[in-house]
Amino acid sequence: MKDYLNLFVDKIYPTFIDKYIKTKTLKRLKNITQFCGCDYTALYSPLFKYTRFDHSLVVAHMTWHFTHDRKETIIALLHDIGTPCFAHTIDLVFGDYMNQESSERSLIDVINQDEKLKRLLKEDNISQKDIQNYPNYHILENKSPKLCTDRLDGVLHTCYVWIHTHSLEQIREVYDDLVVMNNEEDYPEIGFSHINVANKFALMVYNYAHELQWNKDKYVMNYISEAIQMAFKNNLLSLEDLYNKKEDDICQIFNKNFSSWEKFRNAKRINRSDKKPASQIYVSFETKKRNTIPLVQTAKKPMRINMVSKYSKKLYSKLEEEKDTKYAFVEGIESIN
Repeated sequence: MKDYLNLFVDKIYPTFIDKYIKTKTLKRLKNITQFCGCDYTALYSPLFKYTRFDHSLVVAHMTWHFTHDRKETIIALLHDIGTPCFAHTIDLVFGDYMNQESSERSLIDVINQDEKLKRLLKEDNISQKDIQNYPNYHILENKSPKLCTDRLDGVLHTCYVWIHTHSLEQIREVYDDLVVMNNEEDYPEIGFSHINVANKFALMVYNYAHELQWNKDKYVMNYISEAIQMAFKNNLLSLEDLYNKKEDDICQIFNKNFSSWEKFRNAKRINRSDKKPASQIYVSFETKKRNTIPLVQTAKKPMRINMVSKYSKKLYSKLEEEKDTKYAFVEGIESIN
């Protein structure tokens, strides 16, 4: 993790964030994995456990690097504090497959439960209105498919930590080419200085988006969401537990009460089929499509890379057209119990 984080630390270190990472609100994120539960099965093999805390820290350093804005950097550090255990998997519990925005709690509600955090924000002259307006900090947050630091880390850490398609050196090359420019709507957005580097990032986006739309990722999230619903039904968990307990503690509940958990943990292969499985727990649904089409500087003005590069245009078209099989399952997992 340290080697990955160091890629993004600016020459001028933002010492003002250090007091925030010691709050109970930020510490809680150390117990929530970034990959929505995929760390808990042999279907994936992450290089190390990458948590919501790690992601928040990286996004804060990225935001500081591009803005040197104290307020936006602090808000970047706090942008995920409403995340429950297993993150977007809980959106599936609520039936929110496409938007994946149902489970995250209000930043203000979380802040109001942490007196130290409230005091620090007051000292830094950051109001509730500033926090509520965080989508207006365009370097941190941008609507898809625009690029922002939150989405940038999503792509980079997925390719490095999770699916192992790119090295630290390749990530550094991409990151070092990014600058702030004005987009087609005339507000700031990070984009690339050179087309050849933007093309390399487009390949990263393809790998990232492809994985998150494919059946293996969907199966993992679906299995855990069904385990959580079963735990609710059997009074083993409450909704509030998802915002207070550690993921490891919840996994212990699964392990103790559900015989399928061990099979899920040790599963190494997803079976894909266009025919509905006879008995296994299976996945068959559409989910949120994640995509990022960055700007790149041209002789005249910044433009989206798919508008100036045939290579990238082909990649994005391929991503739109590709579909996994209708069904996917793990052999031997027929029910949660």
